[in-house]
Amino acid sequence: MPAKPVLNQARFHTSVAHLRDLPASRAEVAFAGRSNAGKSSAINLLTRKNRLAFTSKTPGRTQLINFFELAPVTYLVDLPGYGYAKVPPAVKAAWEALLSRYLQERAALVGMVLIMDARHPLTPLDRQMLDWFVPTGKPVHILLSKADKLSNSEKALTLKRVRQELSGVATVSVQLFSSLSRLGADEAAACIEGWLAAPADMAAGAAAGACTTP
Repeated sequence: MPAKPVLNQARFHTSVAHLRDLPASRAEVAFAGRSNAGKSSAINLLTRKNRLAFTSKTPGRTQLINFFELAPVTYLVDLPGYGYAKVPPAVKAAWEALLSRYLQERAALVGMVLIMDARHPLTPLDRQMLDWFVPTGKPVHILLSKADKLSNSEKALTLKRVRQELSGVATVSVQLFSSLSRLGADEAAACIEGWLAAPADMAAGAAAGACTTP
């Protein structure tokens, strides 16, 4: 019998508000994205657990780094959503400090899944996330979420534009995605599973390859 996909084994492990409280980890993949870009829905779809990640009609509710255990000391990490205007400035500043240091310094982090609303990709804050993480040499896989809200021609144009704008960054891959229609779910899951199945020395900082998508 084939092994159960590791993403399907996800279960809540812990939430932390400070880097000093991060759990010991062999390898982890982080999910990041603007508030209301569909990050929680993507996590729930890819893990096949409807309520694993908290989804809310009030963006900006996720203020902690949430760890979901996939296998012993291996995690999927839900980072705080960013960019929601109604969050107090002091909270925004604290989130930015937490996110930037985690993305730049976390040795166990083997890749980042960056969720962008396909109707509004590559916002200044999305680019800030890339600026923090790309210099590590680790891969980024961008999910252009809510793609079901675009026509077929709009999907193709958006995907082409984002890929062109990021064509100079070898560690970045891009695909269309929809939690509602399941568009791109299998490709995204395969990407993440591939990162986590790579040799253990990736967890010490060696780079994994960018994902290949249609």
